[in-house]
This record gives sequence, C-alpha cells and structure tokens, in this order.
Amino acid sequence: MEYTPPPLFKQGPSARVRLMAFVTLSVLLLFLDARYGAMEVVRKGMGTVLYPLQRLASLPVELSEAGMDYLTTLDSLKADNEQLKRDRLFNHQRLHELETLKAENQKLRKLMGVGSVLQVKRTLLTEVVSDASDPFSKKIVLNKGLIQGVKEGMPVIDELGLVGQVTRAFPSRAEVSLITDKEQIVPVESLRNGLRSVAYGGAEGGILELRFLAPNANIEKGDLLVTSGLDGVYPRGIPVARVNSVERNARYAFASVYCQPIAGVESHRFMLVLDTEKTPETVDSNSKAPETGNTRVNPPPPASHSPTHVPSKPAEVKNGP
Repeated sequence: MEYTPPPLFKQGPSARVRLMAFVTLSVLLLFLDARYGAMEVVRKGMGTVLYPLQRLASLPVELSEAGMDYLTTLDSLKADNEQLKRDRLFNHQRLHELETLKAENQKLRKLMGVGSVLQVKRTLLTEVVSDASDPFSKKIVLNKGLIQGVKEGMPVIDELGLVGQVTRAFPSRAEVSLITDKEQIVPVESLRNGLRSVAYGGAEGGILELRFLAPNANIEKGDLLVTSGLDGVYPRGIPVARVNSVERNARYAFASVYCQPIAGVESHRFMLVLDTEKTPETVDSNSKAPETGNTRVNPPPPASHSPTHVPSKPAEVKNGP
C-alpha cells in the first residue's frame, strides 16, 4: 500500500519524478561535458567562487603543518649551529697546532743547519722539559742524559747562539746552566776587531757583563761577541751576545760593558748539545805529528854512539871558520 501525504501538504511533483528528472539531467550534463566540454566554464566559475572557502577550510591543517615544520627546522638549525661552532673551534685548534708545528719545524731546520756547520764530534737534539727548581739560578732541564751520551761540560746552543753548558747529567735528564747564570763565565771575542774578554752572567735583567776592560778598550755599542774557543769548552765562533751599553768613567779602572744574549736562553724549546770531545785517535795523531817532523829535520845520533863520544866544545871551535 503506497503512502501518500494528506492532500493538505501535497505540493508539486512526487519524489520519484524529481529523482528521475535529476538523474536524467545529471546524465545529460555528463554526456555534454564529456563530449563537448560544456561544463568547463561552469566548473571554473564554481572553482573560483569556492576557492576562498577551500582555503579557509584547509587553513587550520596548513597552520599546524607549518608550525611543526618551523619547530623541526629550528631544532635542526640549532643542532647545525652547535656543530659548526664545534667544527670552528676544532679547526682553530688544528690551525694553531699546524702553525706551531711549522714554526718548530723551521727552528729545527735552522738548529740542525747550525749543528752541521760547527766543527764538533756530534750533536744531540734535545727538548726543554722544565726549569730548575732553584729560583736563584738560571737553569733548565733537558730530556736526554747519560744514556743518550750527554755529559757534564757539553755546550748547549739553539738556532741563534750559545745557551749554556751542561752542569749535571743524569741517566735520562740533564741540567743546563744558562749563560745568564751567576756562576757562568764565557770567553768571548769581538767579531769586529777580535778583542778578547770574558762574559759574566748574573747581572740584573738577564744580561751579561764584560769585566776588567780598560776604559780605552776598542769596544762599541752593537758589537757582536762570539766564543773565542780559548777555554777548550766552547767551540770558536758561536754567537753569544751583542753589546748594549758601554760606560767609561775616568774615576774607575775598568769600563762597564753590558751585553744582551742573542740566544733564546729562556724562551726556546729545542736545544742542540755539542759533543766537542776529541777521539783518542785524533789526540794521538796530533801528539805524534811534531815528533815525526823533528825526526826528519834533526835525526837522532846513531845508537852505537855513547854520550862520551860527543865532540867537546874545543873541537867545535877548531872545526869552525
């Protein structure tokens, strides 16, 4: 039994008729749009009209995604920034290390070049490990000792000049007294005119003093002083100091001459220990050379002659002119 509304509320065509009409219209529109593109203009117009509503509807989703992207990007940027800072600090440290190694390499090259020029038996490259514990002396401690061949009395130099002398030798360490120490005395000579003197350490300010020079001594400010080699300890020609000031006063018997050490006595790290000891073969050959020369010039008398057969003084006078 079909239900029909009361005649009072019945208006227009029935629902079935409207459904069939709309279905037919839809099929017709689909055919026309697929065949002739008749609905393209309508579609564009509807899309233009509905675009603001679509954007408004998708705005919350887009805002939430943008917020998540911002937070993720911010965390990533912070992590990258921290990593770049660490890399920069590490690169700065590496750069400083490379610069230090470059400077040390240049110093070592100069030091080995100086050692090859000096006429010594051998040279030992050492490194300063600490200063001496005595605050009233100028001493340093090297990282090599008796095991490596370092002995007491050996000179110590750097790439610039004389540093000091080994005063104590231990199995793996050696103590060096700097030339500025109050107990150190170095025979020197002026490279300009060959004037010989003695440089004493212990002066204030880490400088050297030339004592017992006459007021009229030929020494001037700026003169370079090198080892004279007269003591047999320091090889000749090692730069020691440069004259800073010369004070001459007629009331005193000697002039006051103060010099600045050339070597980095308190700053350089690597040192060169000089072994100036002569080998026994060299000493024997040097001692025998004069005897051989005398034998060729003045041969000894025959072994059969005795002292009683030496001609007397009157005989020499008789055979004379």
